[in-house]
Amino acid sequence: MLKKITVNVNGTEHTAEVEPRLLLVHFIREVLSMTGTHIGCDTSSCGACTIALDGKSVKSCTILAVQANGKSITTIEGLAPEGGPLHPLQEGFKENHALHCGFCTPGMIMRAKELLEHNSNPTEEEIRWGIAGNLCRCTGYNNIVKAVQWAGAKMRGEELPNTEPQFV
Repeated sequence: MLKKITVNVNGTEHTAEVEPRLLLVHFIREVLSMTGTHIGCDTSSCGACTIALDGKSVKSCTILAVQANGKSITTIEGLAPEGGPLHPLQEGFKENHALHCGFCTPGMIMRAKELLEHNSNPTEEEIRWGIAGNLCRCTGYNNIVKAVQWAGAKMRGEELPNTEPQFV
């Protein structure tokens, strides 16, 4: 039996009939065709599917689409307007060489966004704890931490840190 849901995704309202067992990540990717949210594990271990649900970062593989009914969702596609400037976190990842394969990047950015909303100037340790539920298989996290620090500085209107790559 299908259930009717209405969600606001990146500022646009969407109504659809879905199977009650459909995961939110599959709704976003398959029904709405927004493939920036990645599926990495389906067990909530990796964080590649992280989105903002009513302003809080969540792993969308742990939530059913019907549970999101009436809620507001922001995906990685919603951070920067199409053709517009990148969000400071997206720019920070680019400028600080914080991605390699890019698989974890959308979820990592969505998690870091909530972190910076609650703490605009986190320490390295606070960033590492803040993104702890999101796994990266490529970078070793050093440049991810630098990207978050860079984005925080930009959002605070400060001088931007050096973006020379650091390889460990």
